[in-house]
Amino acid sequence: MSTANPRKQPTSLRIILTGFLVLWVIMAAFPFLWTLWGSFKVEGDFFSKANWAYALTGESTRIETGGSFTGDGYYGAWVTEEFGRAVMNTSIVCFCVVTISLTLSTLAGYALSRSTYNYAFWILIAALMFRAMPQITLVSGYLLPFYEWNLWGRLGTTIIVLVAINQPFSLWMMTSFFRNIPKDLDESAMVDGCNRLQAFRHVILPVMWPGVITTGLFSFLLAYNDFPVAAMLLDQENQTMIPKIASFLGTTQTKGNVMFAVAAVVSATAPLFVLILFFQRQIVSGLTAGAVKG
Repeated sequence: MSTANPRKQPTSLRIILTGFLVLWVIMAAFPFLWTLWGSFKVEGDFFSKANWAYALTGESTRIETGGSFTGDGYYGAWVTEEFGRAVMNTSIVCFCVVTISLTLSTLAGYALSRSTYNYAFWILIAALMFRAMPQITLVSGYLLPFYEWNLWGRLGTTIIVLVAINQPFSLWMMTSFFRNIPKDLDESAMVDGCNRLQAFRHVILPVMWPGVITTGLFSFLLAYNDFPVAAMLLDQENQTMIPKIASFLGTTQTKGNVMFAVAAVVSATAPLFVLILFFQRQIVSGLTAGAVKG
């Protein structure tokens, strides 16, 4: 009697799939690894026009610093240019945007998903139209009142605009997640003595955590990677990370400043890898929330 597993893949197919996966991982990771490697070199090596291999061997780095690697780029970015202040400003903006957006979109999404009136549909359509507009056209509408009220250049103005830009997307996501949760859960909780708010807090919200985390991550990435809003609404003292990195290059390049930008890019990208790895299960669960059965 044969005991072979009919679902077992042929060896050649497994080798091809494994090779493809390894190649894809290398191609996806190479830009970051190359930037990480180059952040410990001097500009003459990493941006060498004479020989690209200098980025590997570090000829100019040894001549200028006495070693094959140097931390001058990180020192210049974090100490000389005070990149840490931009990191703090970004942290404040991200925390406020995520907190406000999640609070509003969770409550509104639950209300719209359980509503039986036609206005819920039109609210979502209006939100979709607002989200489709280019960000730069939305920011221009805020400039005049911010100037008149002396609010330009402050972190609070950026938070307000980013929440307004992000809210339609968060609202659509949360509404979709809530619609995949059976209404029977609400009704069962209220039969057991809960009111609508208690049913939402104790029954619906715990089931929704993957969706909340997924929506929160997208809100975080919007605020974290934003350039046009922060560049137009913040002064140099309150710059967030992305405009700060752009300012290292400037209109007239200064020797060494480009390596400040390379080091800052690595510093800004590394936390995203950690965040994705930490929440990967919740993100996958949130993106596949449509599989929830009633």
